[in-house]
Formats: sequence, C-alpha cells, structure tokens
Amino acid sequence: MTAPIKLPANQPPQFYRGGAAIAALRGKSTSDKTFGPEDWVASTTTLHGQAENGLTRLPDGRWLRDAVAADPGHWLGARHVAAFAGSTALLVKLLDAGQRLPVHFHPSDSFARKHFDSHFGKTEAWIVVGTSGDDPRVYPGFRETVSPGTVNEWVREQDTEAMLGALNSVPVSAGDAVYIPAGLPHAIGEGVFVVELQQPTDLSLTIEWRDFLAAPEKGHLGIGFDTALQALDTSARDPETIIKRTGRHAGSTVDLLVGDSAPFFRADRLKPAPAIALDPSFAVLVALDGQGTLRTEHGDELALSKGDTVVVPHAAGQAELSGGVTVIRCRPPEVAP
Repeated sequence: MTAPIKLPANQPPQFYRGGAAIAALRGKSTSDKTFGPEDWVASTTTLHGQAENGLTRLPDGRWLRDAVAADPGHWLGARHVAAFAGSTALLVKLLDAGQRLPVHFHPSDSFARKHFDSHFGKTEAWIVVGTSGDDPRVYPGFRETVSPGTVNEWVREQDTEAMLGALNSVPVSAGDAVYIPAGLPHAIGEGVFVVELQQPTDLSLTIEWRDFLAAPEKGHLGIGFDTALQALDTSARDPETIIKRTGRHAGSTVDLLVGDSAPFFRADRLKPAPAIALDPSFAVLVALDGQGTLRTEHGDELALSKGDTVVVPHAAGQAELSGGVTVIRCRPPEVAP
C-alpha cells in the first residue's frame, strides 16, 4: 500500500489535565473524556516501560510499528534505513496543556544508551498552534547558570517555586516554535497547545514530581536522582536562540524550526497557493484549518480537512497538496546521499 493513511486519535493516559483543544481541532465534543492531553500521531513508540500503550494502530489492524518493521524501505526509504535501520526516528504528538506541566528534562542519546539501553534520547520541539487563557507561556532553560548542588537541594525539598523561578519565562502565541535540546530543563504553561516533534522515546526525568507523579521513582525512572541529574544542563540559556516566531510569515512553505534542530527532525507549515509539490518522504501531516487534497504520483487521492492526522509512507513518492488547507508537515532528519 503506497497511499497516505488517515489516522484516528491515539491518546494514551497521562498524569496531567488537558485535551479540550485536541477535541476541538478534531471536531469532537470538548466534554468527551476520551480526549486526553496528548495525541500520539503515527507512533511506533510506547509509554515508558509499557508494551503497547502509545502505539498507533493502522486501519487494517496492524500496529504501525510492526508494519514499518516488516518493510522499512517502503515506509522510510533506503537512505533513512541506512542511517536509522527500522526506526522512524520520529514521534509526533498533539499536546494540550490543561495545566502547567512539571519542570523536567530529557536524556541525550549517549546518556540514554548508557542508562536506558535506548538508541535515542529525547530532543524535542514544540510548534504552538493555539493558546488559551490570559498568560500562555513556556519555560525553556535556566535564566542563569545554577550549581548542581543547588538543583539537588531543590529536588530533595521539592522547592517548586525555586525551580520554576530559575527558568526563563516566555509568552508564546500561535506560530512560535521552541526547540528543546536534550538536557534542557523546561515546562509548558497552562493553555498552550502544540504540535510536538521528538525523538521516539518516552524518557522524561521529572525533577518537580510532587503533586504530579505518584512517587519520586517515577521522576528518575529508576536510576536515582543523583544519576539522572548528570544529564541536566545547568547552564544559562538565552531563550531567543531556541525560539523561532513564524506567526506572521507568509508563503506556501514556511520552515518552522531553528537550525539546531535539523539533526533531529524537520517541520514546515504548508499553505497551497494553489498547490505545493512534496518530495518523497516519510511524513506526518496535521491539518490545522481549511480543506484540501493530497495526491500522489501513483494516483492515490486523500481529502484533508481541519483535524485530520495522516501518515505518509516514503513509497507514496512525489505528492501534491492543493486547496485551502493549512498543514503542519513533520519529518525525520534529512539523510544525505
């Protein structure tokens, strides 16, 4: 099958509130309790330590993970397979923060290999597609360099005020995109709705665990905070170096992420005028508004409208997006010939 595939919602249980913005995007009732704060789109990744929760099931009944493993060249293309074997190297989520998320960070590839037997760490990026409330904001990185001893004390005492107060506090609006490299402490504020791109793991080290997680062990994922904090970037970070603001950028194709994200993933906003040619690639599409059509070189045709999420196999080949639709296209990193 070379055709792009439209996917239903896939919302594994989470520890925090949210989901109304996802339900509204998909045209569902915001009172529907099945719409949680995260929708894992085209996911070959499970929740940490779980067997199936988080995986995407295709319309034919197979897990997408198993379909990709059975024919990685079809789904991912030969160059990608040469670089990443049978991994998509990408997880895309819709994330609707119905409350502020806790202060946390993610391990690098090397730390994840050593302590979690994982090829990937968890570098990520957030593309803000909507906000609500009076003061939507995000918290990326420390404002000033902090000593490891000070962080240890915050974690031991669960000093939420100190942890959050040490972070940059940045108001955001639709069109802003925030790059979160591995190790960077961060939180997402209440009322921020994002399309999130990340490496395909569920490795979150949560230093603000009280009132969010059931036990401190959930925060350090069983390796202990002394070890986990070795992966934390305690240096000062200028948030403007990791934020790209594209809300007013015109054009049929707008690159959404800062350049440092290129080794991990790619994302652009597509607005056909009247049509856009798309090169062959594994891709995840999120339709934000309007209606349009995706056609492939093999004659497949898929109608798109607001709230649709689609996985496109590399074997779909050259494609064309047309109509009055606005789409976020998410892709793995480009692999050189």
